[in-house]
Amino acid sequence: MGEFVDKVKGNVNEAIGEMKQRSDNPETRAEGEAQEAKGKLQQTAGKVKGALGDDI
Repeated sequence: MGEFVDKVKGNVNEAIGEMKQRSDNPETRAEGEAQEAKGKLQQTAGKVKGALGDDI
């Protein structure tokens, strides 16, 4: 179940990060880049959990 939650959170963070990067404000763009990176890490964590199954 954690696999699915991580993937969903990752998708949400990536989408929000992409939207923030379209801002005219440099701080908001930087936040967006960081949030998108966080989303990608969450997606990877979900894939790892899925590959390992219920062992973790």
